[in-house]
Amino acid sequence: PHTLTHIPVIQSSLTSLVLLSQVHRLRALDLLGRFLDLGPWAVSLALSVGIFPYVLKLLQSSARELRPLLVFIWAKILAVDSSCQADLVKDNGHKYFLSVLADPFMPAEHRTMAVFILAVIVNNYNTGQEACLQGNLIAICLEQLNDPHPLLRQWVAICLGRIWQNFDSARWCGVRDSAHEKLYSLLSDPIPEVRCAAVFALGTFVGNSAERTDHSTTIDHNVAMMLAQLINDGSPIVRKELVVALSHLVVQYESNFCTVALQFIEEEKNYAVPSPANSTETGNVTPSRDSPAIPRLRSVNSYTNLRAATTARTLNKSLQNLNLNEEGGPAAFSPGNLSTSSSASSTLGSPDNDEYLLSFETIDKMRRVSSYSSLNSLIGVSFNSVYTQIWRVLLHLAADPFPDVSDLAMKVLNSIAYKATMNARTQRILDSGSLTQSAPASPTSKGTLIHQAGGSPPMPGASSSSLTNEVPKPPVREGLPTRPPYTPTLGGQAPHSQQFPRTRKMFDKGPDQTAEDGDEAAAHRSFISVSLQTGLCDWSAKYFAQPVMKIPEEHDLESQVRKEREWRFLRNARVRRQSQRITQRGVTRLDDQIFINRNPGVPSVVKFHPFNPCIAVADKDSICFWDWEKGERLDYFYNGNPRYTRITAMEYLNGHDCSLLLTATDDGALRIWKNFADQRNPEMVTAWQGLSDMLPTTRGLARRVSIYLDRSKQGGAGMVVDWEQETGLLMTSGDVRVIRIWDTEREMKVQDIPTGADSCVTSLSCDPQRSLVAAGLGDGSVRVYDRRMGPNECRVMTYREHGAWVVKAHLQKEPEGHIISVSVNGDVRFFDPRTPESINILQTVKGLTALDIHPQANLFACGSMNQFIAVYNSNGDVISNIKYYDGFMGQRIGAISCLAFHPYWPHLAVGSNDYYMSIYSAEKRLR
Repeated sequence: PHTLTHIPVIQSSLTSLVLLSQVHRLRALDLLGRFLDLGPWAVSLALSVGIFPYVLKLLQSSARELRPLLVFIWAKILAVDSSCQADLVKDNGHKYFLSVLADPFMPAEHRTMAVFILAVIVNNYNTGQEACLQGNLIAICLEQLNDPHPLLRQWVAICLGRIWQNFDSARWCGVRDSAHEKLYSLLSDPIPEVRCAAVFALGTFVGNSAERTDHSTTIDHNVAMMLAQLINDGSPIVRKELVVALSHLVVQYESNFCTVALQFIEEEKNYAVPSPANSTETGNVTPSRDSPAIPRLRSVNSYTNLRAATTARTLNKSLQNLNLNEEGGPAAFSPGNLSTSSSASSTLGSPDNDEYLLSFETIDKMRRVSSYSSLNSLIGVSFNSVYTQIWRVLLHLAADPFPDVSDLAMKVLNSIAYKATMNARTQRILDSGSLTQSAPASPTSKGTLIHQAGGSPPMPGASSSSLTNEVPKPPVREGLPTRPPYTPTLGGQAPHSQQFPRTRKMFDKGPDQTAEDGDEAAAHRSFISVSLQTGLCDWSAKYFAQPVMKIPEEHDLESQVRKEREWRFLRNARVRRQSQRITQRGVTRLDDQIFINRNPGVPSVVKFHPFNPCIAVADKDSICFWDWEKGERLDYFYNGNPRYTRITAMEYLNGHDCSLLLTATDDGALRIWKNFADQRNPEMVTAWQGLSDMLPTTRGLARRVSIYLDRSKQGGAGMVVDWEQETGLLMTSGDVRVIRIWDTEREMKVQDIPTGADSCVTSLSCDPQRSLVAAGLGDGSVRVYDRRMGPNECRVMTYREHGAWVVKAHLQKEPEGHIISVSVNGDVRFFDPRTPESINILQTVKGLTALDIHPQANLFACGSMNQFIAVYNSNGDVISNIKYYDGFMGQRIGAISCLAFHPYWPHLAVGSNDYYMSIYSAEKRLR
């Protein structure tokens, strides 16, 4: 072992000597590059044996063939040790990389490494910024903003954001070149990381602390309004960066924002909004958990995720409050109890919590007040409208379903609210004049704090501004991403698998922001400052520190990942084969109860995993996982939705591979979870606002299942979704007038299809082969849309044969597949999308509360108010009537709240109002 550790050292030393020889230089550089690519340890080792002066000297060489190798080597060195920036500028090394970046014949990969090196040179280093500004870096970068290579676009934007960070000459150079306007095109880029980098660049562009003129104020306002359009971006890392960018604007125009904040606070106090939390509480309170064995909620990672900003101290305090507030002594820590506090941010609104001036409820109320009162007329000053709109954007982001985003926005809002109220108090003492007069248009030009505690140089990527006059504390934790943002693709191994391996995408949360958690001494409100950094740049830079020449694990035939995937694919084929054998024989009965258990909450949505013996059961705000073969509970965790909302739909994404669970709530929010049901802590991967117009006031109140029949009194359908595994598209609709389609790989909205109806969408079903979407609506109509056509002509068929609310519309996934739709009156209709009338009608039981159609076995099951389930075959014959639980002394089934077929096996899951969850199957001899 002793000699082995010395081999690389000897090799590196020999390589450095060979670099001096022109004959072997190219081969030596290639070997050195391969060695440095082994990882950060190799870079440290090479630097320790003195490779640095040799590669620095080689930058003076004009040989074109050395360029790719030198750029690669320097990218590897700077990704590990960025302190070399001074040496590079001193030796004019930056000019070498500027010439590589400006060379149109250089491959995009090498230009990307060159711009990364330049981004390190200008990072918080004024001499580097000046040198690169004189070297025309801004103009060179702007020319490459729209390069087809996404990683190059990302780093060009980061480099621009860093060169004008606290460097006004570069900002004005950017203004002259219309840099901000050219960056706007990247705000709609298909790659989330590129959008994120563009937001970062525009954020530092408005975050300069120099004195503002009217011209620069106008530019800031334009940039702010462009950024505001990203409020409902599908990617949480983009929205996190958006909060930070807007916080720079808030720092620059603090007095204006204080005026707006006071106006909103006053307005919120005077405006009585019917709180959805209160109005629905009578109708949808989760019944008290009276059984002695109240399930204890597993303490999951999602709690730390849900509120990263709150310290353990305040979390414990609020949990004690919860237990005291519950009637009947100390209650078990269950999701139902947690939901009695404010939404996911249970601690933010708790009465003893002295860290926040504005609670989650106050902000939520402000958001709703601002949506239906014209604050612009109240403020009455024209230039203030930009500040009002940005404040509204921040209010919206404070209610973001992704906790990191809402935490950051809460900090910005509370910081300004605190300053505004403090200023108002001192103003009242000084004079009794009115506060409604607006503040002057010029921003507060505060000296920015470039130093951190202890006078050390700032962290890379840290913003230099703080919303308070305190010196920012050093960050408490450093966010480590689960993998670098880009790895080269080698073609998808698994057919139709939305694995998202090549970039971060939705399935890796991206950088953690550096949170500044207050300790006991600093818990006083005046110390609230914004964590003005998301760690985007450092996180992106990790890509260059990782090996790029190594085969990715999923393509290595001997790797554990590959073997696990092969096992899963064999298992999937077995399930498909065996289940098909049973359904082809024909299922004549479906009443053999193979599972029954009491669920922690009333089941509202059930979903079978397609290949595991696992079923997800959602109640109002939590999800329980059961193993239906073993009859045991695997997991139970809180979804994080606010208390006046409920889960209305669930989907398994990538069910054939590493599964994720998507939940949709009736406020339009979508959340995706991983690591559930396998003894690890469930973790929220991403969350975003799938539908933005579903305000609590227009949304239907939570329906009690016992009064299901008259849907007209119940309000809306909540949110309905359908997932297209082959394309990675997600269809969403509900109590809105559109069907919104999201591309999960790009994390962006790709299409809005107007429904053309005044009622809500109650069911969605899509067929990727024919690009058709079938929707059932609350007015009884069934509408078919062709995604390939424009918004005005995409509705290709409307059927108005049902007289009442459509419970389910199912589009069969075959080339000639029909639409099967069922209304609350129990009439089942079969439509051919090519003909204007139904081709078959069956009548089932009236007063349906739930229904599902088996995709393979031509069965459909109806659950009714009359506490029984009827299972029909495709001819309309009843094959089973289920009224009683087996083994429960003939106990009658409760009112059916939800039911679902397994996608392959002839299994039917039934959730009822009495908390019980049961599964029925075909008779044993068939199975």
